[in-house]
Amino acid sequence: MRRVPRPARPAPGRPARVRWTIRLRLTLLYGALFLVTGVLLLTVVYLLVAGRPPWSGVEPPNPPAASVTPSGLGAATGVPAPTVDLEQQLQQQRSDYLEKLLTSSGIALALLTFLSVWLGWVMAGRALRPLRTMADTAKAISANDLHRRLSAPGPSDEIKDLADTFDALLDHLEGAFEAQRRFVANASHELRTPLTFERSLLEITLADPDASAAELRETCVRVLGSNARQEKLIEALLTLARSQRGLDRRVPADLAALAAEYLEQPRSGDGPPGVRIDSELAPAAVLGDPPLLERLIINLVDNAVRHNVPDGRVRVRTGLRGNRPALWVRNTGPEVLPSQIELIFQPFQRLRTTRLGGHEGQGIGLSIVAAIAAAHDAELRAEPLPDGGLEIRVEFPPVAP
Repeated sequence: MRRVPRPARPAPGRPARVRWTIRLRLTLLYGALFLVTGVLLLTVVYLLVAGRPPWSGVEPPNPPAASVTPSGLGAATGVPAPTVDLEQQLQQQRSDYLEKLLTSSGIALALLTFLSVWLGWVMAGRALRPLRTMADTAKAISANDLHRRLSAPGPSDEIKDLADTFDALLDHLEGAFEAQRRFVANASHELRTPLTFERSLLEITLADPDASAAELRETCVRVLGSNARQEKLIEALLTLARSQRGLDRRVPADLAALAAEYLEQPRSGDGPPGVRIDSELAPAAVLGDPPLLERLIINLVDNAVRHNVPDGRVRVRTGLRGNRPALWVRNTGPEVLPSQIELIFQPFQRLRTTRLGGHEGQGIGLSIVAAIAAAHDAELRAEPLPDGGLEIRVEFPPVAP
């Protein structure tokens, strides 16, 4: 079981650093926004209560007279009448009222700010809880249990979209890991089988003390033939790895010229006898890697010849399909079921299995074709023909003039 690494603890004697998590930042943001809004509201209320707001054109009422003499006092009694300064008293009362309003509002704002920070912390935690669950699940997933998924519940929001995207990524990773495991197992089997065959040949020959020079020579020839097939298989594996890595460069190339150059070369004896190759090559300019494009054409033609019938036909055509350069390879041959189309592009998947002889090849040719097409952003299609055989079409992106 894979252990999830825990975060490093601070060294003894050193203060722990505050981790600025999203939850903490959202909480501080909520509190700061509430505090700023409260201060602005308090300022507006204070200006409205204190007097004429600076944006208003209405004048406040005039204050009463500076002093008032109480009735019944003064000249009639001969006693000096005390004067009451109403304006001063009103100003004092107003100042006390505004001070109490400001103090009370400030205390209420401080309490509500702490309350908003606490509520922000709680709500941010609830909103981010699915993310923590997703993070814990993602940490627990390893290469051995890629079948696990986040499967986030809840409404269709941004967090669920993120979880669904991560699950789709896990689907691709699981498929890639499974294909890699299957590829390594098949490659090991493909390489081990001819080695076992060669060793058996040598042991049988050496075990015969009366073996003649001709028999020894025949054994060596058969071992060299098996070794040559292994060399082709290793070269094909390297080509497949190179094409799956992507393109290092893109230069102009013509599918018609590449196909014509290969078709003019003398043919080997692979395939049934009497197979005839016809071509109809029209210009089809593409941008890509010419050696890989040549390998794509070679593998398609060789596959069409190898999986054919005696006196069969192979038709190679290049040209434009709409505005896209394309390559067509059609052959006669055994019937291919629609359910087998995906299978033929998988490494080491043969519809008719043989490894020690015959004309079945390495079982990796069309896998290389698919990888080269993907590296060139080309569309690869295969359609079984009603009378047997297959037509494979490769459409490349259009080249800007």
